[in-house]
Amino acid sequence: MSAGPPGTGWFPTSPCGRACLPVPAPDAGLARAGRLLRTAVRLGALAVTLLLGAVLALAAPVLGPRRVGRLQAGWSGLLLAAAGVRVVVTGPRPGPGSLVVANHVSWLDVLALNRVVDLRLLAKTEVRDWPLIGPMAAQAGTVFLARERLRALPEAVATVAGVLREGGCVGVFAEGTTRCGRDLGGFRPAALQAALDADAPVVPVALSYADTVGAPDAAAAFVGDDSLLASLVRVAAARRTVLTVRVLPVQVPVRVAGAPARSRCAVARRVAAAIAAALPAADADVRPRPAVHAAPVAVVAADVGLAEVGRVA
Repeated sequence: MSAGPPGTGWFPTSPCGRACLPVPAPDAGLARAGRLLRTAVRLGALAVTLLLGAVLALAAPVLGPRRVGRLQAGWSGLLLAAAGVRVVVTGPRPGPGSLVVANHVSWLDVLALNRVVDLRLLAKTEVRDWPLIGPMAAQAGTVFLARERLRALPEAVATVAGVLREGGCVGVFAEGTTRCGRDLGGFRPAALQAALDADAPVVPVALSYADTVGAPDAAAAFVGDDSLLASLVRVAAARRTVLTVRVLPVQVPVRVAGAPARSRCAVARRVAAAIAAALPAADADVRPRPAVHAAPVAVVAADVGLAEVGRVA
């Protein structure tokens, strides 16, 4: 979701809002009854799974990061199933010490990545205060970044680099905010500096959502002033949501022709291009295209230099 004061390099904004969300088709009779029953059953399953998450969150402090990570992966899979989301994974699982970089559409993205690979996420500090998810994320080793404090960025990058050197995987949503899935936002290169510092592989992951017949679908998108409750109900009401997780080959070796790569912007461009190429083609999307998506978007945003960050008040 879009956040943060305008005009700062670290706070990305998304053009997506309610106009990007699908308009529910009118229904009546058996179709309406089926939708209401489907929604109620899934919301009930989600409530039970969230209660299980509460138990896990209470036990997290005594379990340790590794066990919490495994339990979080299982719990994420249960939440996705309870919501009626089918996850299709293609490509090899990221290897140890990989920086996993994905596009960002929904809060479901986090669950999907946790289900695919045991990783720590780079997340905004607000996530720490989310019910259930926040405590588990903290215990699983999530790297929290105070986005309103640009001075905190170098420390977060150093922390991520340390995790990568120790063989842990870290997940980053390089767009910095969610979009409806019609196109990519600008990729923030700063977090990719951690892979350069740690001499770690970068693994692009393309996330896309479709309905039960395989057509692109924005029902799961979490954009604009959308609330988490409204998003939950919308996902639960859908006949079926298919989330495809395309784990791509390592497109950006940190070492190029035997020499260390120097530019995080170059890394960001190659990652963004790989993800864009793996997503469904724009002409395959028959949904009405809001005006905010009429113009192409650059895949790499202006960089915020780490040296400059330290001087920002």
